[in-house]
Amino acid sequence: MVRRILAIALSVLLAITFAVGCSTLDEKQREWIFQPSDRAWGGSASYADGMQDVWIAFTSRVTGEPARLHGLWLEADDAGPQTPVMLYLHGAKWNVMGSSSRMRRMQDMGFSVLAIDYRGFGKSSPGLPSEEMAYEDARRAWAWLAQQYPDRPRYVFGHSLGGAIAIDLAANVDDEQGTIVEGTFTSIPDVASSFKWGWLPISPLITQRFSSIDKVSKIGSPLLVVHGARDTLIKSELGQRLFDAATGKKHFLLVEDGSHHSTMWVGQGRYREAMRQLFSLR
Repeated sequence: MVRRILAIALSVLLAITFAVGCSTLDEKQREWIFQPSDRAWGGSASYADGMQDVWIAFTSRVTGEPARLHGLWLEADDAGPQTPVMLYLHGAKWNVMGSSSRMRRMQDMGFSVLAIDYRGFGKSSPGLPSEEMAYEDARRAWAWLAQQYPDRPRYVFGHSLGGAIAIDLAANVDDEQGTIVEGTFTSIPDVASSFKWGWLPISPLITQRFSSIDKVSKIGSPLLVVHGARDTLIKSELGQRLFDAATGKKHFLLVEDGSHHSTMWVGQGRYREAMRQLFSLR
């Protein structure tokens, strides 16, 4: 009974907040979900040494304003005309240099890699990111890759929040050879409901929904879904549900000792083999 009363009280409070401050509620959600930063975690930025800076300028259809994305480009060793190219989409909180060690692991697997910062992160245009802005940023980066490397097979990768952005991209283009997502989820409301306070009725008030579960069946390329069994931030059950909703050629890789951040490192051998088999890579 107490739990039900608390739920009703919270619902009323959130409804009032929603009625009098929609923009404030939306902005707070964007801050909480993206946690935009110009920093890299720990000493991860050192792995970016020698990578090439990339700048992608455009006028945003979302905001109507000029925008510029900063990215890092890492060419594969002994790259040739058929070397696969990967668009790397990072998760929340840290800038693109925080993903540089993971970029190098993808390089070790044979990819040339472009990783970008969404607006609000790192050296990209300042401002508070949103779901639609991040989707647009990914599409602009994909178009840049297509223009620069039109004859090379292109793949899209997303980690955590970046996985939702990668799924949106792959569901809306038809020239990707493969899609890889790691430590990602079905939707933000589902993530919220997986927390210990998830019984609270907040789903109707979530504006940044990132509903990958509604898009994954539209992906036309082979899909690799990777999750760490020890991921305490995004439960592996959400990755499994996302995989189950996909309808094309697909593979689910559960890395037993992988956490939210260590799965690619811990499971690199299995990662490599899964990509080789699913995407017919050498």
